Amino acid sequence: MGAHLQEYKGKVNLIVTSPPFPLVRKKRYGNETGEAYLKWLEALATPLAELLTDDGSIVIEIGNAWEEGAPIMSTLPLEALLAFKRAAKLNLCQHVICHNPARLPSPAAWVNLKRARLKDSFTHVWWMSKAEFPKADNRRVLNPYSKDMKKLLERQSYNAGTRPSGHVISKTGFLTDHGGSIGPNVLDLTGEHYPESLLKYTGTGWDAGYRSYCKEKGLPAHPARMQSSLSAFFIQFLTDENDLVLDPFGGSNTTGSVAESLNRRWIAVEADRGYVDGSMGRFPGLTLQDPSKVAG
Repeated sequence: MGAHLQEYKGKVNLIVTSPPFPLVRKKRYGNETGEAYLKWLEALATPLAELLTDDGSIVIEIGNAWEEGAPIMSTLPLEALLAFKRAAKLNLCQHVICHNPARLPSPAAWVNLKRARLKDSFTHVWWMSKAEFPKADNRRVLNPYSKDMKKLLERQSYNAGTRPSGHVISKTGFLTDHGGSIGPNVLDLTGEHYPESLLKYTGTGWDAGYRSYCKEKGLPAHPARMQSSLSAFFIQFLTDENDLVLDPFGGSNTTGSVAESLNRRWIAVEADRGYVDGSMGRFPGLTLQDPSKVAG
């Protein structure tokens, strides 16, 4: 990590990021490939973990990879996440699946042309921490109750007793209105079965101003932007207002813009100046500091 981040050791409440995916080919945004990707991500583990508060969390999203020229999935994404976890001696709090059923069919050669595989519509999200009980409250990210659950709450009765699985359902355990249901560890980012408080981050509307700004200024729009709904979910779930959120692979700075809207402090790091300039479109009225005047 750069010298500018050293002053934040032990002060970051949440690191939420989507590093360049381990694709089989190099992309403009600088992804490593193969074994080099694993070593690269592993080397970042300890420096990033050292930035966390004692009850802080790291949330990393990594997509799937395929072997070049073959309809065979690579295990590299999971190997890289395991290497990261081990290097920083972190706990895996939960493995979350980020599901986007609206994603275009891919890999195209095997899904669209050969018709030999199903479309790839999810990414891996690993929530890790130094502590066994990091700051977290699932009441902040409750899903809307289903129609059946709403009827049950109105009726104030249901079929209690022992189920075939052996679970014993009490007579009153489901009669309290908690404001919503506890979400699963599969996030459907289309907006269905998603916390109502975070619905404004779903869809493409959140990116509209950014895309228009980049087009107007002749700047490159980042081609692999993190979904704002994913960032919003974990910021809401794992932090309080005024907490500090970091994205070390800022890209278009989705994380920073979401953190700003949720009244969190934030830091974003991005190596490509063009993407930094483009990210200004997310913050009307903000002025960039001249990089020639920044020490280090």
